[in-house]
Amino acid sequence: MASGTIQVFLAEALLLPTGLLTAAFLTRQLGPESYGLLLLATTLVSWLGWSITSAFTRTTIKFIGEAEDWQPVATTVLQLHLFLGVFAGVIIWLFADSLANVLGEPRLSNYLRLFIWEVPIFCVTYVHRSVLVGLGKYSDRAIATATRWLTKMILTIALVAAGLSIWGAIIGSLISALIELLVCRFYVRPPLLRRSPFPMQKLWGYAVPLFLMAISLRLYDKLDLFMLKLLGGTAAEAGFYGTAQNLSAIPGIFTLAFVPLLLSTLTRLLRENDLKKAQELSKNAMRLVFLLFPFAALAAGASSEIITLLFSPTFLPSAPLFSILIFAAVAMAMISITTAILTAASKPNWTIALTAPMVPLAIAFDLWMIPKFGALGAAIVTITVSSLAALTTVLAIYYLWQIFPSFLSLGRSLIVSGLIYGLASLWETPSWLLIIKLFVLSLLIILGLILVGEFSKSEIASVRSVIQKFVNKIVPSN
Repeated sequence: MASGTIQVFLAEALLLPTGLLTAAFLTRQLGPESYGLLLLATTLVSWLGWSITSAFTRTTIKFIGEAEDWQPVATTVLQLHLFLGVFAGVIIWLFADSLANVLGEPRLSNYLRLFIWEVPIFCVTYVHRSVLVGLGKYSDRAIATATRWLTKMILTIALVAAGLSIWGAIIGSLISALIELLVCRFYVRPPLLRRSPFPMQKLWGYAVPLFLMAISLRLYDKLDLFMLKLLGGTAAEAGFYGTAQNLSAIPGIFTLAFVPLLLSTLTRLLRENDLKKAQELSKNAMRLVFLLFPFAALAAGASSEIITLLFSPTFLPSAPLFSILIFAAVAMAMISITTAILTAASKPNWTIALTAPMVPLAIAFDLWMIPKFGALGAAIVTITVSSLAALTTVLAIYYLWQIFPSFLSLGRSLIVSGLIYGLASLWETPSWLLIIKLFVLSLLIILGLILVGEFSKSEIASVRSVIQKFVNKIVPSN
């Protein structure tokens, strides 16, 4: 599992440099207003795609991992995703004008009518991703993902530089999504048109609560941006907030790589009635989230420098928002991991019960905070609701299995976080020297965690072994 996590994480981690380079180019090329329009369109399209796929990703991995013949399961899921993706595309295409008018940006409608067709492509592609993970083909899954992020960056920059503006960014995204699908089909080819004996009722019986949870989390994921716009925010303010929001997605890269593999491994352990190992793995998974805090503190302490380097001083209003939202993203990482544990433990109904209140609670607080504090109020609401929900899901795991993540790990992580935040804030670096600063302080985080006794000797040895095996795969010895 560790080797697979590294491979998938490195592939997903390409989103960080490619996404940041693309965003840095687009913010300078388009400006706050046009970039804000692109972010609104991207937010809606990505929300729809992730809502559909998140509902069935965990179910697909679980059923694929348990099935002797995976193709009937894959065909049923593939046909369902294609239908839902096309249906969502048709609905948005028909109501694009109304949606754009509600958001106060009439120009948005034409962009949506083209961009929305990425949803069915993404949905079909994600089924292939889930099948690859369920079959244990982590390297193939990683290659497909890496291909998309690289081609998206290259095509987007090339087309926008050619003078296509927002249209170029949309077309680049669409083409890169198609390329990823083709790469996935090269590695695994679940039948699309064949009649599947796998009953749809069985899929829905397990997936409905996960679908509702996914809808709830996807609504919540971009709710703050939409509420800011609906409550009077300008396109430029949406651009500032969206920039901070996108940059704070870094912890999400970790969960995107880790959670499917965690679910697959827990499902296997529980199928083998090895509850003790499943509990230990779950504790360590939650502990990993605590270890993200120092890196979030580093990003928060250097927020102004990061924003200036990547997006230009024009986007400095994004810095205080990013400093808050990065910690909200860590809380969301905990929610992703704990709900995966509940899914593996055959408690899908618990996931929706725990996450459903997030949306109405956030809306209520947004209606109160945004008119008073603007974008800052939206960010405060997001971190507050995310933290409460994360705490609730951790308590649910305790109720189920009587396990807690290590509070000693939390304490050590917070101590290191405070020190790193102070260093990042006080150490000012101009321009590209920021990269050296971030690298040095990241090494200090790891050293600090070792010095406070966070990692045992066996854990350090295990990490060395996994890294060595991974390096040997990439660079075989003579």
